Amino acid sequence: MAGYELGLNPNVDPEAGAISYWGVGDLDAAVATLLEAGAREGSGIQDTGGGIRVAEVIEPGGAVVGLIENPHFSLPPGVEQPGPGR
Repeated sequence: MAGYELGLNPNVDPEAGAISYWGVGDLDAAVATLLEAGAREGSGIQDTGGGIRVAEVIEPGGAVVGLIENPHFSLPPGVEQPGPGR
């Protein structure tokens, strides 16, 4: 959709609710930054195939934050994405 992707995880517990996955260029760096900032490890880093990796961390308020590193994805021209792991 407009250069972005939607993925569904068939292994998620529907009772837990939806998890949004934020795209990062370096998953290891992004997870480390969030853990240093007070998040707790959730699922750990998982390789989903094709060079795509995902992880979940739990922020101090208890919400799950999903991260995805997808080397096949690029933002539309003119859009920059600063931040941890980018």
